[in-house]
Amino acid sequence: MGNNILKLWPEIDWIKDKDLSGKVAKAWEYAIEKSVLSAEDLEEIPFSLLIKDCNVSFMNHKRTCVQLTVDIAKRMKDNFGDEIKINMDILIAGAILIDIGKLIEYQIVDGKLGTSDFGTIVRHPFSGVAIADRFDLPAEVQHIIATHSKEGDLGKRTVESIIVHHADFVSFEPFK
Repeated sequence: MGNNILKLWPEIDWIKDKDLSGKVAKAWEYAIEKSVLSAEDLEEIPFSLLIKDCNVSFMNHKRTCVQLTVDIAKRMKDNFGDEIKINMDILIAGAILIDIGKLIEYQIVDGKLGTSDFGTIVRHPFSGVAIADRFDLPAEVQHIIATHSKEGDLGKRTVESIIVHHADFVSFEPFK
């Protein structure tokens, strides 16, 4: 696993299954390689192009989402015990990967970050699933990526997807 990816995503080490964590890291390496952005850019760019004058970085939002996801899951396990089953590795992997497709949605024109024609037509939940599938990530992780945003509202989400979906929106909605 590349040191640059672990520097960007120390939370990958929270995944106990080393095969799974390796696939998550490889997916991020690939997405950065295919992106107009560098890993360093992700610490600087706004987390959403939909929010005017957004000062929260992509990685700040992403880390907050992953941390909230884990906090919610732990609280649920503490309170509900064996009544709820949460696969923490799947949960963390999915939370880390939900916005990976954004890296290939972006373009830079005249020094300004924007959404490419591809990104306009194929939103990040879809391109994210394609990247995850390329690295043979489990269907449960792909499900989280696919259903984390509005595209998942019409389907049935797994427990892990419900948690990630709400953690993502809790760290998005206040800034709209």
